[in-house]
Amino acid sequence: MSYVEMPGAKVPIRMWTDPAGVEEGALQQLRNVATLPWIKGLAVMPDVHYGKGATVGSVIAMRGAVCPAAVGVDIGCGMSAVKTSLTANDLPGDLSRLRSRIEQAIPVGRGMHDSPLEPGRFHGLATSGWGDFWGRFDGVAEAVKFRHERAGKQMGTLGSGNHFVEVCMDTAGSVWLMLHSGSRNIGKELAEHHIGVARGLPHNQGLVDRDLAVFVADTPQMAAYRNDLFWAQEYAKYNRTLMMALLKDVVRREFKKARPVFEPEISCHHNYVAEERYEGMDLLVTRKGAIRAGSGDYGIIPGSMGTGSYIVKGLGNADSFNSASHGAGRRMSRNAAKRRFSTRDLEEQTRGVECRKDSGVVDEIPGAYKPIDQVIDQQRDLVEVVAKLKQVVCVKG
Repeated sequence: MSYVEMPGAKVPIRMWTDPAGVEEGALQQLRNVATLPWIKGLAVMPDVHYGKGATVGSVIAMRGAVCPAAVGVDIGCGMSAVKTSLTANDLPGDLSRLRSRIEQAIPVGRGMHDSPLEPGRFHGLATSGWGDFWGRFDGVAEAVKFRHERAGKQMGTLGSGNHFVEVCMDTAGSVWLMLHSGSRNIGKELAEHHIGVARGLPHNQGLVDRDLAVFVADTPQMAAYRNDLFWAQEYAKYNRTLMMALLKDVVRREFKKARPVFEPEISCHHNYVAEERYEGMDLLVTRKGAIRAGSGDYGIIPGSMGTGSYIVKGLGNADSFNSASHGAGRRMSRNAAKRRFSTRDLEEQTRGVECRKDSGVVDEIPGAYKPIDQVIDQQRDLVEVVAKLKQVVCVKG
């Protein structure tokens, strides 16, 4: 489908979904964003749902301003995927051992490594830039300096919530590895620090929603936020890189006889800010629950823990600011999912997937998410499908 346009105070609201199917709270958030004095465009993805300040599944283009709450607290959260030389015939009938080995290698939930991982220990992993990255930690906000040791030990860990590690198969029977995570606790603390700073600035006092407080260009507060934002986005990228290296090591050990080979990784942020140019203007484009889908850009759009995911290639649609959805998108809150579904429902909806099926992950049940196939159909003018994947192993925090 092409977009539906809703009127907004400063800019029209372009929606790649039927507005009638979006909850009123999310629609009001979109109207609020469209009132911001600095806004130059607003694109809404088919996985849109209510968030903090700004909806998840929105692309906000502003000139000379950025809203930290519209980036979200998991700065740089995103996806990585890699196709392997393994096929369905290489997989054992019982995948519980493989899942267990992954959980042993990659700390989940609040877990972390005993000491920071050394990139040089991983086969084929480029190590240039890592030292410079950690050297720049001295330049981030004083409020998080004491977290240096924890940040080091958490790099290469999954976290909880909707983060996951999966082994998948495509429709041709090839095995893929895929994971979803972000900047862990250090990104969250940086985000919360700067959101608090933004709320106190004079130019934000008259906004319709205090969670839409922004930093503006050529101010020390903007410079400090951009520094920490881009550092946290890089942390998230390195975090996924190390997790994928750990995952590949598990696969090499478990499938030694098959001698697995890995294709180049596909990686994309979906909570981040980028400097981009549209219609002759230099803009700060915030994607909150959205991926970049410029012409030829590879991306990953996951469903839920029982429904599969898509590898896509961007079509470069400028109307969406070269963007696409970041996943299926929730259709109910975590609390609502816990009230509505049971562990028996979870078992039924994840049949055939080696994964947790206990009360701790009921809020991640497929029924709590929008149908991924429908979400893909609504953005056929934004991306083309390269591969459809179905998970056979899913590790949750």
